[in-house]
Parts: sequence; C-alpha cells; structure tokens
Amino acid sequence: MSNYNDRLTDEEARALETRLQSYEDRSAAAQAKAAQAYARLLSLAETRGSGQIGKIAQFLAATYDGTVFKFDFFDLRTLDVEISDDMLISLDALRWGKADLYQLVPDGDKRMRAVIALWGLQSGNEPE
Repeated sequence: MSNYNDRLTDEEARALETRLQSYEDRSAAAQAKAAQAYARLLSLAETRGSGQIGKIAQFLAATYDGTVFKFDFFDLRTLDVEISDDMLISLDALRWGKADLYQLVPDGDKRMRAVIALWGLQSGNEPE
C-alpha cells in the first residue's frame, strides 16, 4: 500500500482482516485468563494480610484507577511467582482495553472500593 488514499488490494484487505481477527482472538483469550487471575488477586486482597498482599492491593487499585493509585512495577520482583504471574496476565488483558479488569469479576466495583478502604490506599500512597 503506497498511499493512504489508495484502495486496498484484495490481498491487502484479506491480510488486514486476518491480522485484525488475530488481535480479536488474542484479546478474548487474554480477557478470559485475566478474569480468573484478577479474581484470585482480589480474593487475596480481601482475605489476607501479609506484606505481599499490600502490594497486591496497590496493584489492584492501580488497575482500578491508574490516575489516582500508582504501582511500582519493580515490586513484581518481590512477589511470589504465582502472584506476579496473575498480575502479568491481568496486564495483558488491560492492554487490549476491552473491559476494565474489575468488571471481569462479580461485584468488582464494590469489591475494589472495599479493598481500597480496607488497605487505606490513598492517591499515590503505599498501603498503610
């Protein structure tokens, strides 16, 4: 394709359609995995209290509203592998932008607000 105003050839149109379908498939798969991963992380933040869980709560809050809550991605190095794997799975779905992660779990908005309150999270701060 040499010019933006030129029409796509049939071959270019098929290639584009194939690429877009591939992205849609990847997006759907990422969202399905993230629903489970995010639910596991949210459950931990709701029911446990170790040092790692505070970092989970901060991560969840950052995915809930990244303009208010921050997360230091170097913290991934300090977490159990299973926890950081769930975070990375969640981020994969987040990048596709199909749905906010908290919307992938039952009562996600209400539960996220409760986790933020439970952990005393405030704008840009670490858990108390």
